[in-house]
Amino acid sequence: MADMNLTQAEADALIAMEKHRANEERSDFPTGGQFLVLPLQSVDRREQFLLDLSRARIDLLKVKMQNRARQVVVLVRLDLGGAPHRNPDGEEVPVPHLHVYREGFGDKWAVPVPADRFTATRDVWRTLEEFLRFCNVTKPPLIEKGLFT
Repeated sequence: MADMNLTQAEADALIAMEKHRANEERSDFPTGGQFLVLPLQSVDRREQFLLDLSRARIDLLKVKMQNRARQVVVLVRLDLGGAPHRNPDGEEVPVPHLHVYREGFGDKWAVPVPADRFTATRDVWRTLEEFLRFCNVTKPPLIEKGLFT
């Protein structure tokens, strides 16, 4: 099983690492109740990553975008819509919010979405593009924009 405990320096390096799509397959952005898991890789192909995209069945503005390393380690997750998040210290963070790996806590901490990095969180397609930039995905998977994207 993959090591789920990264140092902060390891996690920061993985987040900053340039990522490319691992194949040329085309996928549709998830519609109600669907999810996608798309493979990514480092430029030298030594590190493998996953891009997870999911959308709620009823509230189409409830979307999760997530970047994982080593199969199970959540590096970055963006939650649009849904309920607020309660951090381990009791602070409640409203949606949308961003989870970034924190040593010793994994993805248990969230912060308000940085407005300078995510400029229009109600525009799911634009937010996906900004999420991919945030995660340094420079050659993104081939995702088809849907009617509700």
